[in-house]
Amino acid sequence: MIPKLHYISQGNSPKTHLDNIQNACASGAELVVLDIQNSSEKKFLKIATKAREITAHFQTRLIINAHIKLAKDLKVDGIHIDTTSDCPTSLRKNLHSWQLIGASANTLQDCQSFINKEVDYLYLSPFKATEDTHATELGLNGYTAINEALQTETPIIGVGGIKITDVAAILETGISGIGVSDEITHDFNSIKIFNQLLTASSTEERRYTFE
Repeated sequence: MIPKLHYISQGNSPKTHLDNIQNACASGAELVVLDIQNSSEKKFLKIATKAREITAHFQTRLIINAHIKLAKDLKVDGIHIDTTSDCPTSLRKNLHSWQLIGASANTLQDCQSFINKEVDYLYLSPFKATEDTHATELGLNGYTAINEALQTETPIIGVGGIKITDVAAILETGISGIGVSDEITHDFNSIKIFNQLLTASSTEERRYTFE
């Protein structure tokens, strides 16, 4: 079962990314996404190898972006792709059977396409748009509409400018979990609060099912 909280790494240098991953793991992160863009394969290998060492020490899951061969060689827990990547069905043939494939989507159409190709989880983003965001802001209404239309058991993870104060409302839309960068990077102690909110939601779900 995939964790409900994902820390998406941030940093203005590889070292900062790795320091932040270390801090996140030490603070209780169960899953980390190494989010370094536009890096050569050689440089990415070096960074990902160190990230794997850190996450393995803390028994934290590690997802990397789209480097299929490196993902298999390093035996990380999975890869993350987007709509510009190769078909997940084809990619899976080049991974270990236990490795996860996650994907980022912004529209109902893209979500359905990825689900049909049997991805293990979906990032639905952005919840909030930023200056760097080119996709349409979805917000609570977008999350609710897409989740109701999909009716899927595939975990849907909300991503994009999410803060602690947003969590309760986001979970009410049917979202399975959240991916967070800024809020955690600014205060790694927030991981505990995020996990408490997400765990409380799971407890309510189990109580409802039991009754």
